Parts: sequence; structure tokens; C-alpha cells
Amino acid sequence: MADIPNIEPSSANAGDTWRWTRTLADYPASAGWALSYTLINAAAKITINATASGDDHAVTVAAGTTGGYAAGTYDWRARVTRSGEVFTVGEGRLTVRNAYSAATFDARSHARKTLDAIEAVIENRASSAVAEYQIAGRQLKNIPVADLLSLRDKYRAEVKREDAAAAVAAGLHDSRRVYVRFG
Repeated sequence: MADIPNIEPSSANAGDTWRWTRTLADYPASAGWALSYTLINAAAKITINATASGDDHAVTVAAGTTGGYAAGTYDWRARVTRSGEVFTVGEGRLTVRNAYSAATFDARSHARKTLDAIEAVIENRASSAVAEYQIAGRQLKNIPVADLLSLRDKYRAEVKREDAAAAVAAGLHDSRRVYVRFG
């Protein structure tokens, strides 16, 4: 089992168990201090309460709970309370990433999604010779195939750059480079 961090995470996955411990020498849990976190962004507000673990404050948020958290960046504030006293003991930012198990989650980049959509339009267009038509006074024009091919090429290049950057980040060679040795 991995060590439990003693600091708040900067990023976490929805659908995972979140766990960390805070030691606050001036506000020990054994003296009755209670630690809580408020995470907030434009779409949601989340409250997390720590539990006492000796003098430390232990934070555990169940996977079933985090699975309901919306992905996004949250500002957080940590506060301790005891007998009507309240003190802020920390602030920061946490990025919540989508759970891979979410039915609506699509991990593809914008470029890859757009490329896939353009290629689907080109494929469907291959069976239709109609460029425009009019019904009951409403007119519909399709994007010319030449424009679609140009957009496809642009997004193919962007996807290729993303793939190369991912390969380099994974420790593989950059497929865009050609290595030559002279002897």
C-alpha cells in the first residue's frame, strides 16, 4: 500500500479514493480542532471533513463519493474549528479529472475528435452527389469536399504532433525525426 501524503493533492481522479493527512501543530485534532475543506468552482461546491487520527487530521473521500464530482479546476480552502473559533489554515487549487469509468467520458483530444468527425463527413459524402438542395423555401449547402480535405489535413497534422509528443513523454523516440549517422 502506498504512503499517505501529508499535503493536499494538486490533482485527483473522480472515481478514485482520495486520501491525505494534515499535521497542524497549532491545531491538533486531539485538542478538539476539526479540519474541513471547501472546494468551489463555477459549477459546484464540495465540502470534505477530516477525522481525528491522534494529533493529525486524516482525510478520506470514498471512490463512490468522488465519482459524483464534476471534472474541473476547484479553488479550495482548509479551515479548522473549535468552540466557535474558526481559522483558515490553507488555500490552493485542485484539478479533478474525469473518471475513466464514466459512460460519457471521451479521452480524445479536440484535434482527434474533430479529425474523426471530418473523416466521417467525408465518408458519408462519398455516397451523395448532391452539393445543395432546397425544400419549402429552405436551402441547405454542404461544405465543399476540397474544404473538408483541407481541414482534414490540418487536423491530421495536429493529431500527428500530439501523438509524437505523447511518445516522447512516454520515453519513446520522436517519429517525426530521422536520425542519420555518418561514418
